Amino acid sequence: MEETVPAIEAAHIPRQRGASLLEAAVRYTEERHWEVLAGTWLEAVHGVQRCSCGDPACAAPGAHPAHADWTGRATGSATAVRQLWQQRPTASVLLPTGRTFDAIEVPETAGFLALAKLERLGTALGPVTLAPDRRMRFFVLPGAGARVPELVRGLGWSPSALDLRALGEGAYVAAPPTRFGSQGAVQWACRPTVANRWLPDAEELISALAYACGRDR
Repeated sequence: MEETVPAIEAAHIPRQRGASLLEAAVRYTEERHWEVLAGTWLEAVHGVQRCSCGDPACAAPGAHPAHADWTGRATGSATAVRQLWQQRPTASVLLPTGRTFDAIEVPETAGFLALAKLERLGTALGPVTLAPDRRMRFFVLPGAGARVPELVRGLGWSPSALDLRALGEGAYVAAPPTRFGSQGAVQWACRPTVANRWLPDAEELISALAYACGRDR
């Protein structure tokens, strides 16, 4: 699902493989003007990768905020980002939603079904992440968090009936190449490029996403 982009564009986007967490975080701030948060990290405990939060049953080991006041710790400064990851090179890269973008989260199977339909329709997509928790997050314009339930109801669905949720203010997305414990790393299903710098509105994607989630039940 990785896109092929011109060499000039490829030089300005986080690489799918090989980029360090620091390199990726800096590029997100410099190229996309996204705010970035340094999250938890993985530690080897008796040969097992555990989350730095200390909870052996952590649901997202190495891929969640490290502090309760995390919303105030995100930064859009590349200089600050370099300092953060120089201090903690293995910290996860988290992107707060509700600021420069929101995200619509769906199961992986529904996400790929929706991607195929949206591509057939020629719908312009923003970046889309694919995480080891088998969830996909579609980046959309801010404000989706408040509007998605109403949009879903307008399509004849009850929001509670679909495994679909909007991530807005107070939420976050784990960004590539962040790792989820031993499950693997977050990847781009649709990478950030110059072509998708302008994000779609939630209304442009919601029909395909809701239909795919309905099929996936």
